[in-house]
Amino acid sequence: MKRIILKPGEEKRILGGHPWVYDNEVSRILAPVPGGFKPLPPEELEAGEPADVESSRKTYLGRGFVNPHSKIIARIYSPSKEGVDRGFFKRRIRQSLGRRFPGYDLFRDSARIVFGEADFLPGLIVDRFVGWPLGDIEALFLGEGPGAGLSGEPLTFEKAEAALGKPGSWLSIQFLAWGMDRRREEILAALEEVLERFVPPGFPTPGQDPAETGPPLGLPAGIVEKPALRARELEGLPRRGGLIRGSFPGGGIVIFENGLPFMVHLEEGQKTGHYLDQKENRLRAAAFAAGGRVLDCCAYTGGFGIHAARFGGGIHPQGMNPQVTALDVSAPALETLKKNARLNGVEDRVTAVEGDVFEVLRAYERGGERFNLIILDPPAFAKSRSALEGALRGYKEINLRAIKLLSPGGVLVSCSCSQALDEGRFKALVADAALDAGRRILQLDFRYQPADHPILVGYDESLYLKCGYYRVL
Repeated sequence: MKRIILKPGEEKRILGGHPWVYDNEVSRILAPVPGGFKPLPPEELEAGEPADVESSRKTYLGRGFVNPHSKIIARIYSPSKEGVDRGFFKRRIRQSLGRRFPGYDLFRDSARIVFGEADFLPGLIVDRFVGWPLGDIEALFLGEGPGAGLSGEPLTFEKAEAALGKPGSWLSIQFLAWGMDRRREEILAALEEVLERFVPPGFPTPGQDPAETGPPLGLPAGIVEKPALRARELEGLPRRGGLIRGSFPGGGIVIFENGLPFMVHLEEGQKTGHYLDQKENRLRAAAFAAGGRVLDCCAYTGGFGIHAARFGGGIHPQGMNPQVTALDVSAPALETLKKNARLNGVEDRVTAVEGDVFEVLRAYERGGERFNLIILDPPAFAKSRSALEGALRGYKEINLRAIKLLSPGGVLVSCSCSQALDEGRFKALVADAALDAGRRILQLDFRYQPADHPILVGYDESLYLKCGYYRVL
């Protein structure tokens, strides 16, 4: 096994739990030869092969996958000299699934079941979606024939299951590092084998003794690889994406989040198909929507806005429904949003607006518009630390504009998914925006990504999503 020896003092971060070794931290690389080891130039490492990482004093730090094409020359996957085969991946996937309980019912809930380094599978992302083909849903619930349609009522999981039977499942997968990419077939086989047999704890079948084994999750109907172009480019990996196992319904699928139906298209949607990481924040934001005007900025397919439209009225003492304006630059996303509004029975409460968020916010300010709740969920303005300063200006501007548009007592929900922007700087830019707007703000809550996107202590890169809730005075 090849050995990566670090420079003196560079082991501290790794001993604290960080799994990455940067190329400028390496003192030398040794390759085994008969009778010992010889020095090896970094460029002669084979991308994706395992190597042992040691401190300058030869303290063993772990075994990682190497990549001579990246600034991250090694990603540690184990603190021991653990081999890598299908059995290794099956163990890791089972452990990852086990960590999703008891918070998730994977027979109903869509969830991230592997989150890269935070699940000790560096560079591997797997989202599992549970639902029914959109075509089947449309034929039964959105059609014009006898017995079809929802009559203004929202579609529920129970209605779909009663009409269509048990839901299916599909996987969206990303291979973001050489160590995973060169083992893709082993990983895919391991995923299918584990899911076919994995029995979630605490889910016996009706009438079954809880001590007995319940039903397994079952094989996914299809697996779609999402391109993740920038991450693969940084690793020196070729572009690739599309259906790689089974099948996927041509029109997409319908999943349920917090009991609400949403259309998802794994082959066409952004990221892994649907932003599962905002599930809890959407529900929390809806609590501030009661009876008022809501502006959902960068709405994509309506996650925040539709939660507000569905749940806001029930919170209001007179049951007054909020009116939601959903703003996004993507026309196809807004078309999906409109269908989601119909599935949820709130098409009369949701208005889609196509436009650039900066331009529309400025236009609303000039027009004297006022809102009671504004949600800012922009894409990652800072995809790297080098882009952070420019991104800060963008984040501050949209927060400044939003604060000016809020009525006294209104609530701002401001999000950032830029890992390079830490919590302290994010809170500071919101405070600066309020200062420039001449308004005082109260922090009502501050949240992060949900438990299926675990935050590994010692690996700060696993904490990327910040979501602040502020009352504007």
